[in-house]
Amino acid sequence: MANKRDYYEVLGVGKSASADEIKKAYRKVAMQYHPDRNPGDKEAEEKFKEAAEAYEVLSNDDKKAKYDRFGHQAFAPGMGGGGGYSNMNTDDIFSQFGDIFGDDMFGSFFGGGGSRRGGGGRAARGQRGSNLRIKMKLTYEEIAKGVTKNVKVKKHVVCTTCSGSGAKDKGSVQTCSTCNGSGQVRKVTSTFLGQMQTVTTCPTCNGEGTTVTAKCTACKGEGRVYGEETISIDIPAGVQEGMQLSMSGKGNAGERGGAPGDLIIQIEEEQHPELHRDGLNVAYDLHISFPDAAFGTSVEVPTIDGRAKIKIPPGTQSGKIFRLKGKGFPEVQGYGKGDQLIQVNVWTPQHLNAEEKEMLEKMNRSEHFKPNPNKGDKSFFDRVREAFN
Repeated sequence: MANKRDYYEVLGVGKSASADEIKKAYRKVAMQYHPDRNPGDKEAEEKFKEAAEAYEVLSNDDKKAKYDRFGHQAFAPGMGGGGGYSNMNTDDIFSQFGDIFGDDMFGSFFGGGGSRRGGGGRAARGQRGSNLRIKMKLTYEEIAKGVTKNVKVKKHVVCTTCSGSGAKDKGSVQTCSTCNGSGQVRKVTSTFLGQMQTVTTCPTCNGEGTTVTAKCTACKGEGRVYGEETISIDIPAGVQEGMQLSMSGKGNAGERGGAPGDLIIQIEEEQHPELHRDGLNVAYDLHISFPDAAFGTSVEVPTIDGRAKIKIPPGTQSGKIFRLKGKGFPEVQGYGKGDQLIQVNVWTPQHLNAEEKEMLEKMNRSEHFKPNPNKGDKSFFDRVREAFN
């Protein structure tokens, strides 16, 4: 991840660029480093793949938002899909993004007729399914350790009657007579420069190469039905409120064999009854009596992984902050951990009987009970700043 260039830099756009500007920028870079223009140039091929990776993220609103917030770390293992064309070949990229170049701009410009696209230039079957969004509420304990949740999701699933084809039976699927199964139609036009060949998606089969003569009665030809799926979701340790995770292919099933959408999981934190989160740190307010503050004591405090005992030294002042090293939250996909910060609050009695008042009045006359702060003591703000830094 450390060697990856910034995606906005790769495409030469700013963070405020619109979707159209991002698409135009990708077209420009892809054309510049297109393999047909740079035969045998490995560096150009890598830049072509790099541009595809950048566009794959920045053209997707969810992935773009994650990238804007977390950078390349957003797509580290366990954080969901996005990024990663280094192991793909150029055919995969043409298959994924070729359609953004209009009527196969690559094919008409270079005379290749779209032959680089997978399956002889045929478009992907059916229509891609839409993404699904769910909210997942997690306890502090689950966030600290990571957790696997099995969630039932209502969504479109592949029709089991027709296996997603949308056809009544195998005999109801025929090769498209317009394009003869290629998914594309070619047109040759004459210009002053000579003949030019253009390739467009077949209007009859929408690029699928086949047509359905009789629809499946269960799904009415869609290749999918509304149902339910239990999905196992692995939540990495250290996630935070508002963070979004993505599971590729776990959204709604596509129509007639189209690719499924993604499942977007939005993290929500369940408030702890005693602890409070501040980034990676955990804060706890400890209330002790005046005698315990004066004499010193040992107390148990809650943590996100059980209870811990701490010692309160004699003469502890209200506002003192103790630190439990490593008792906070871990970094997502990282190696560091936060701390637990415990602020001492000396409890002042609110209701006193006559005997208690008399004892306090007697103690109040003692020199030891008169405030005498050490000039070297840090202020409240200094202590807080020190604790959280």
